[in-house]
Amino acid sequence: MTRLPAETYLSHLRSESARFREVLAGCAPEARVPSCPEWSAADLLWHLATVQRWWAEVLVARPERPEEVEPPRPESYDGLLAAYDEWSAHLADVLEAADPAEPAWNWSDDHTVGFILRRQAHEALVHRVDAELSAGVSSEVDPVLAADGVHEVLAVMYGGCPPWGSWAPGEGLVRVDATDTGHGFWVRFGLFSGTDPDSGTTYVDDEDFHVVEPPGGDVEPDVVVDGPAAALDLWLWNRGDDTEISVVGDEATLARFRAIVGSPIN
Repeated sequence: MTRLPAETYLSHLRSESARFREVLAGCAPEARVPSCPEWSAADLLWHLATVQRWWAEVLVARPERPEEVEPPRPESYDGLLAAYDEWSAHLADVLEAADPAEPAWNWSDDHTVGFILRRQAHEALVHRVDAELSAGVSSEVDPVLAADGVHEVLAVMYGGCPPWGSWAPGEGLVRVDATDTGHGFWVRFGLFSGTDPDSGTTYVDDEDFHVVEPPGGDVEPDVVVDGPAAALDLWLWNRGDDTEISVVGDEATLARFRAIVGSPIN
């Protein structure tokens, strides 16, 4: 398991959020964000500000979901920075005061404060990298946080299953190995199906995967993807290239995997 203690996630949330702010404070507001090309640096700043504001509101209202109201966007870059400072600090303070086991609404099937804490630590990390890409600078990514990020992006962001859906395992196994931390994650392709109760839309998708327990016996993966945890995490988030990543195995299975993880996530 890669899950980290609550205080570690909180420390990363604070430090990644601070680095994000530091980088963007010295960045031109109109600078483009290479990993999110439709955004400027000002748009990126507003995005994380409103994300952190929203999750603080969710935590304050827990366990119920609050009404979502879009705040007015400040016209100046200094105004954006000021809003970010207020809302980012509020999120960290509310999380620090909360028990990770407490119930809290969120879009996953893990309706706890702990899910929000973990998700927001990784959200801040990914957008810190976006900020650095915009400014043309870089800094280290903690490998232990990154290894947990690899698990989270595979199991939650790409491989999550909503409560109204079901997933049946199929053929095709991929193992993703973080070479510096020793973590390995098995991914199996399968069939997702279900009807969204909000929209009434029925989905059937046989190009879907889940993170699964390592199979027993002599079962070997069809594909192995490995590299340092930070390189894997950023590659899976489409924030880094594959220069440090090695891939071996069945080309068809690899193509299926790449088709899923190549989908952009903002």
